[in-house]
Amino acid sequence: MSNTITSTNFNFPGQQSVYKGKVRDVYSLDNDRLVMIASDRLSAFDVVMPKGIPYKGQILNQIATKMMEKTSDIVPNWLEATPDPNVAIGKKCEPFKVEMVIRGYMSGHAAREYKAGKRELCGVAMPEGLKENDRFPNPIITPATKAEHGDHDEDISRENIIKRGIVSEEDYIQLEDYTRKLFQRGTEIAAKQDLILVDTKYEFGKTAEGEIVLIDEIHTPDSSRYFYKNGYEERQENGEAQKQLSKEFVRQWLIANGFQGLEGQNVPEMSDEYIESVSERYIELYENITGEKFIKADVSNIENRIQQNVETYLKAN
Repeated sequence: MSNTITSTNFNFPGQQSVYKGKVRDVYSLDNDRLVMIASDRLSAFDVVMPKGIPYKGQILNQIATKMMEKTSDIVPNWLEATPDPNVAIGKKCEPFKVEMVIRGYMSGHAAREYKAGKRELCGVAMPEGLKENDRFPNPIITPATKAEHGDHDEDISRENIIKRGIVSEEDYIQLEDYTRKLFQRGTEIAAKQDLILVDTKYEFGKTAEGEIVLIDEIHTPDSSRYFYKNGYEERQENGEAQKQLSKEFVRQWLIANGFQGLEGQNVPEMSDEYIESVSERYIELYENITGEKFIKADVSNIENRIQQNVETYLKAN
């Protein structure tokens, strides 16, 4: 098994505070900068799994960096630099307390709700007569409120977000516009790789100057679901499962082993062989999504590597 980074305890120059999320740890510095560490932690059903996945943090960080660069003409983003394979440095923002989820196809959570008989998700109607993984006539936005420390994110409607004052109407209209444009760009990028961008989530924040910017990750296998384009129609016609590029394969394995993050359920044991197979799937995702060969970083001492790379960057900038 390769070394993994599942917890961090860095002390960077000018450090003020640390926020530890499900997958990323965010270090706030005194010059309105954030250092975001993409760990190798794996989260599913809003629960962090006991073992890390080799190279997962590097994969997510590098995909997100590439996608931020490819969408910066649509919406400004928080990113300034990636001085280490697992690290992104950028502007400090006040995050909006909603995740902007957009779905082009009836898959995952939407399909589970549909199967349970629901025809509305987050106040948005879903047409009758759809099969799992069918394309929606138009992409639908189904926001979720941000969970704190592992609690389940909550589906919420546009009306409730505005009514409860979570986001102002003016800002929410802008978030919806950015979300649709980003999903369109993501769809075009995926198509060039013979992939379908099925659904994804975007997170936004506001800078001290009041500018809305894209934050966190974008178009990664953790935040997005992809299908292989080749054979999609045939599989739908034959009622077969779609070939996916996302962490849905982990969720399906957990469901098959009796875990959906519900009270009283225990996370099933993940063998070293299974962990390695998940790592290999993430590498496959990286190469298919980016069209580039994945180059493994040196993981002999990940913590030391990150500390040195971040300090070198901060001294020079």
